[in-house]
Amino acid sequence: MHNYYYQGHLARKCFGQHFLRDSNIIKSIVAAIDPQPSQAIVEIGPGLGALTKQVVEHLDTMTVIELDRYLAARLASHPVMQYKLNIVQQDAIKVNFADLSTKLGHKLRIFGNLPYNISTPLIFCLFRYIDVIHDMHFMLQKEVVNRLVASPNNKNYGRLSVIAQYYCQINQVLEVPPESFRPVPKVDSRVVRLVPYATPPYPVKDINQLSTLTRLAFNQRRKTIRNSLGNLFSVEQLLKYGIIATLRAENLSVEQYCCLASVLAERLT
Repeated sequence: MHNYYYQGHLARKCFGQHFLRDSNIIKSIVAAIDPQPSQAIVEIGPGLGALTKQVVEHLDTMTVIELDRYLAARLASHPVMQYKLNIVQQDAIKVNFADLSTKLGHKLRIFGNLPYNISTPLIFCLFRYIDVIHDMHFMLQKEVVNRLVASPNNKNYGRLSVIAQYYCQINQVLEVPPESFRPVPKVDSRVVRLVPYATPPYPVKDINQLSTLTRLAFNQRRKTIRNSLGNLFSVEQLLKYGIIATLRAENLSVEQYCCLASVLAERLT
């Protein structure tokens, strides 16, 4: 990518920066979030503040998490926004969202335009704080959204699909074409809403077992379950839970993974 200046800021490739500039898309996203003054609103990666500016109009205060110190400084000196923003200049993956929720006195409503290179690890990180999150609205590359919402027997269905669907109800909100950004990315984007379940539909006794199980299965997704999970379950044990051992990782439902994870958790108690 050539150096690209937008509103006097050099878009930095290392942070995957693409700045939203389509006012209609911005309005639609703000309407989807529907921020209210009493809520703890947190934006990850505000960038040049295109969304921030519109969201903060509805609020007395909001928190923004920005890794790029130049952008954080720019927000801190903004003539209007500086008085309303609590700016955390840090990598979002290192933020303790439980502490932030305690400090703000509410469950968090998190949103952001997430760069591709951090979107999946950050979403996994946020699931660790699911108890303090009210909802999340993210702009993501279309392929990441496809993975989040994928059903079994689909090539996009993977570990992210299973873990995300275990924790959250997921809805696609809006398609965002490349021309809405500067510099223009080579991909389509979508806005997605993740709402944590009050009670997961398929409760798991130990979430670490679901994490381990899905990692083992999908790291060897071309292998049959008999091979990828052979150290944990015999063919007969799998059959007992209605799972045919010749299936592959992408053929098992979220419910089936949760069932196997609970079996593993019971073995350890």
